[in-house]
Amino acid sequence: MNKNDAIFEESKIYMPGGVNSPVRAFKDLDINPPVIKRGSGTYVYDEEGKEYVDFVGAWGPMILGHCDEDVVKAIQDTAKEAIAFGAPTNLELKLARHMCKTLENVDMVRMVNSGTEATMSAIKLARGYTGRDKIIKFAGCYHGHFDGFLVSAGSGVMTEGIPGSLGVPQDSIKNTLIANYNDIGSIKSIFNTCGKEIAAIIIEPVAGNMGVIPSNKEFLKELSVLCKENGTLLVFDEVMSGFRVAYRGAQSLYGVKPDLITFAKIMGGGLPSGAYGGRADIMEKLSPLGAVYQAGTMSGNPLVMAAGYATLTKLYNNQEYYSKMEELGCLLENGVKQVAKEKSINVIINRCGAMSTIFFSDLDKIENYDDAKLSNTKLYASYFKHMLTKGINLPPSQFEALFLNVKMEQCHIERFLEALRSWEPIYK
Repeated sequence: MNKNDAIFEESKIYMPGGVNSPVRAFKDLDINPPVIKRGSGTYVYDEEGKEYVDFVGAWGPMILGHCDEDVVKAIQDTAKEAIAFGAPTNLELKLARHMCKTLENVDMVRMVNSGTEATMSAIKLARGYTGRDKIIKFAGCYHGHFDGFLVSAGSGVMTEGIPGSLGVPQDSIKNTLIANYNDIGSIKSIFNTCGKEIAAIIIEPVAGNMGVIPSNKEFLKELSVLCKENGTLLVFDEVMSGFRVAYRGAQSLYGVKPDLITFAKIMGGGLPSGAYGGRADIMEKLSPLGAVYQAGTMSGNPLVMAAGYATLTKLYNNQEYYSKMEELGCLLENGVKQVAKEKSINVIINRCGAMSTIFFSDLDKIENYDDAKLSNTKLYASYFKHMLTKGINLPPSQFEALFLNVKMEQCHIERFLEALRSWEPIYK
């Protein structure tokens, strides 16, 4: 038994399934996951020392590559004098000020510790601000494991085949209404029935948890208009797309201004992080200014704030990074289409900047949850296992995103395509 297998098998004794997040277990792939020991730039290395070109990037945060020298230095310098205080620090001011001054439509922010915490807190704030209880989410969008969101969720819930989740009382989801992504008619139908009861609509403007599915521009614009007409807050979940599809996130690509925005992943430089922000009149409803209570001992943690500030300032000052990743994304997309054509495999590639998904599907396009669910997951598993043996680290689920980072070069895309060309598809 190699080191990877030995560690993973022992992990099963002490952690459910051997993991601390379900999709890492490779449950439906019939193989054990590599146990990652270290990362450097575009590469990660397992306990056996095997090198992988990493297209997962810690599920999105590592846009600067693993162990970026500036982020590491910021963490090291901060750790010499500050690890945690549970008190105001200049570091949290620096990051908050930077976000408010460089992002669109963000007057104030509240730091939290994860994307789940950011989205659930934003919804609580929306309910407190509007005095309403109901929310709308979209089938296939995953906003974290808060009870009220675990209805028609994507990502790991799709991969594991869980119809929602056990342990979620009906009372926790009775105020969650489900609409169809990219279908404005489904929203109008809900508003016609109970429009004045809806506190917020939460949406991933570029969905990444049923595979990458960008919103249609007209759909988002009509969604914004409907929210304004009904006094409903529009919440953009940019946990994945924020600082990823563009520095200012998806809202800068669509020209639609949400009332609240949630962030995580990239904004912490790889450390546990999250934030939500938006208009001042809404944010001022938060305690201690207002009556909406939300707190966290580790919110604004010095190490996280230092890593986040180093990451965001580097991205902001080097926005040519986004052009580079767009070029590499195009190269990857076109290369995959060519290889798929050579192998007579039907694929659809949905991409927005530095995030994409290769769907193994016979459809003409994939625009929503129902489309995504028709993908050939058995073929994806064959592709994934082959690519892993060739040293290409990919998300172990058809319904996740592939991420690029700024350290990647054309040679890494070519290595991906070379591995793909050597694949002999297995359909069972």
